[in-house]
Amino acid sequence: MTPIWRSTLTLAGAASLTFGVALSAQAQTPDLSEPPAIDGDVVGDHGSVTIRMGIGLAETSPQYLSSQYFADILEERSEGRITVNIFPNSQLGDDVQMMEMLQTGTLDMSYPSSSPATTYVEELAVFDLPFLLPTRDAAVAVMNSDVAQGMLDAFDGTGIKALAFSENGYRQLSNSARAVESPEDVAGMDVGGLTIRTMENPVHLSIWQTLGANPTPMAFGELFSAMEQGVVDGQENPWSTILTSNFHEVQDYGSETRHVYTPFIMMMSERTWDRMDPEYQELVQDAARQSAAYEIQLSTEYDDWAREQLEERGMQITRLDDEQIAAFQEAVQPVYDEWAPRIGEDLIEQIQGIVEESMND
Repeated sequence: MTPIWRSTLTLAGAASLTFGVALSAQAQTPDLSEPPAIDGDVVGDHGSVTIRMGIGLAETSPQYLSSQYFADILEERSEGRITVNIFPNSQLGDDVQMMEMLQTGTLDMSYPSSSPATTYVEELAVFDLPFLLPTRDAAVAVMNSDVAQGMLDAFDGTGIKALAFSENGYRQLSNSARAVESPEDVAGMDVGGLTIRTMENPVHLSIWQTLGANPTPMAFGELFSAMEQGVVDGQENPWSTILTSNFHEVQDYGSETRHVYTPFIMMMSERTWDRMDPEYQELVQDAARQSAAYEIQLSTEYDDWAREQLEERGMQITRLDDEQIAAFQEAVQPVYDEWAPRIGEDLIEQIQGIVEESMND
């Protein structure tokens, strides 16, 4: 895989993001499900452990709320001996930087998207293939499968302990240039292709290059400022991320493309994991799975609400119909032709089989 582009959080980006979060703290709280009751036995006393956890998204996001639930489980079932300090808003770096910190043991936990994690486990690139997971139920079935567990296990020996998959969600396109209803709108024909911020993930780059855009890799923490200053026309993320990051302030148009479904992966430094007593390890793993399930539930509830909120706040959102989606699927077929042999055709077929079975249930 192509090495991931590295960038630091600029002061301008940090300032814009902080300002956006301050605004989002008001009125961006949908009627979400309360966290499930914490059950399970209290574990034995194996000393005090403080876990530093860095995440990319804001305090209003499902990622943060479920991380707080994770922390609550650990605190209650250890009678306060295990505590988790959560650092949201990319305070400690972007996904790439935080995964590197896990490897060196300078950070205990992180919660990146699967896309930049392909550097460690190449098979994760299967989640970046466009239109592979047509429904959320299909996506959850895949994340709960033995195939997905094998991907988590494949992190062993990398310096990272991968604990559980949860939902980043369906990626949607936003931009400040024009409404997008077709691949031709992305390419821009006479006016030139949209400049779209992407993660430095080779499959994502291939998708947007194939559609005629100009993909521009960039750290998430820099994105708001880059869109505000016109460095890029747009970006692609789930509606919840677009809302909680206040991208509607600098993006006029949204398109419900649902072009890629990406998971989050809850991770721990292997150095931190190895220092814990086995009973603590079992508790952390159990809490990770419970909080991941809660995050998927929150993300599901948040998604439609976030889209409606974006529309209320002035973003013009185009809901693509089946025929329009089919046009995008046809346009990105070369991505499969290029990447299926490299990712593994057997792996893709396994996942397609899980998808088909879930849709027939």
